[in-house]
Formats: sequence, C-alpha cells, structure tokens
Amino acid sequence: MNLTLKIWRQKDANDKGKMVDYKINDVSPDMSFLEMLDVLNNELIEKGEEPVAFDHDCREGICGSCSLYINGEAHGPDRGVTTCQLHMRMFKDGDTIFIEPFRAKAFPVIKDLVVDRTAFDRIQHAGGFISVNTSGNTIDANAIPINKEDADDAFSAATCIGCGACVATCKNSSAMLFVGAKVSQFALLPQGQVEATERVLNMVNQMDAEGFGNCTNTGACEVECPKGISLENIARMNREYLAASLKG
Repeated sequence: MNLTLKIWRQKDANDKGKMVDYKINDVSPDMSFLEMLDVLNNELIEKGEEPVAFDHDCREGICGSCSLYINGEAHGPDRGVTTCQLHMRMFKDGDTIFIEPFRAKAFPVIKDLVVDRTAFDRIQHAGGFISVNTSGNTIDANAIPINKEDADDAFSAATCIGCGACVATCKNSSAMLFVGAKVSQFALLPQGQVEATERVLNMVNQMDAEGFGNCTNTGACEVECPKGISLENIARMNREYLAASLKG
C-alpha cells in the first residue's frame, strides 16, 4: 500500500506544533501500525531528518503506552485493540491517515506523539492500592470466600491498562472511566473495604485537581476502550463517592 501520513510534529512542550505530511510506500497490510511508523522513521533517519517520537513498550496490548489518536479515534479504527495491535489491513491503498497525540489538558504533549500521562500515576498514588502486611503474615487470597459475580466484575475492572483512550475520546477529557475502574477493582473485594472511604475521596479529588473534566454520559469512553471497561464502573464510583462523602 502507498499511504499519505499527516503526523503531528512538536519539538517540545513549548513548541506550537503542526501537522506534517509524509509519503510512505510498499506498506504491507500485515504490518502493525507501529511497525509502519518504524519503517517511516528508518527512512527519515536515512535522510538525516528527525524521526517521529511515539510511545511504545510491550507491543502486546498490555502496557497501554502506545496511545495514538488515528483518524479521529483513540487507538484507530479497530475495536478492542491498542495502537500496537492495530494492523495496516484496516486501511486501504491511497488512504490519508491523520496521526495525533492524545489531546487533553491533563495530558500535555512532551514531543510529537508523546504525551505526559503521569496524572494517572498521581491518581493511583492517591488511593489505588491496599495496605497489606507483607512481613511473612500474608493471607492466602483463596482463604476469603468471594461471590463469583463480584470477583468477575473486579477482575474485569482490573483489566484497565491506563492508556488514556477514555480521556482522549471524551468531549470533556474525563478520566472517570479510568478512576471508576481503579476504584471498582477494590470496592468489590473484602480486601479493599478497609480504606474504601478515603480511597474514593482521595482518587476523585486528585482527578479533579489534575484538570480532567466531568463525565458526558455519552458512553464514547467505553466504545473506544481497548479493554472494554464498562460504564457500570463509573456508576459504582459515584455510589462509593456519595457514601464516602456522607460518612465524612
């Protein structure tokens, strides 16, 4: 395939940035999207030009770092996949592909397609954990009976990889699906009850402090989420927050 790539180029956080056109030829439909960018970068390096900066790590759809906004969609036109799992067979010969970083106030651009998503880390640090004594006194996880439905829902919430697609696709740049998933994975389990009140209050307060918007109730976040995180987690987070607020 022969393609035209319109890629966002930005030297650093202070640069204005702009879209730059690139032509790339003989792209195999079996290439992943990141492999295609690797080919482009090799060509740019051979020409003595600056390669396009983009985030990636495992390339197995697990780490969530390969977040790109492709043709107006977080992670591109496929569903249930991250950018690294997107294949070029989703495009046609002669296509023009727009490639941008995730856009959100809380995700400032560092360079080109790389954004700073440490806001998610700070939300996690605010309460996305349980305090456990690991000095030889740990309790076997199977020692506490848990309703299977609750266990399944907790595991489903825990599949969130924190890629930020929910934020990028939301009109308000809301992080409520992410935070809802991180609250839910503990709220559904007995191990998470000890710190439940302060957890949801601290995480939601940190989310607001980072500059994320409120939920739009349109459901776009669930559609674009590569792990299919359910909107039910936002509802659960709201219930947990209300209960914690009343206790406080």
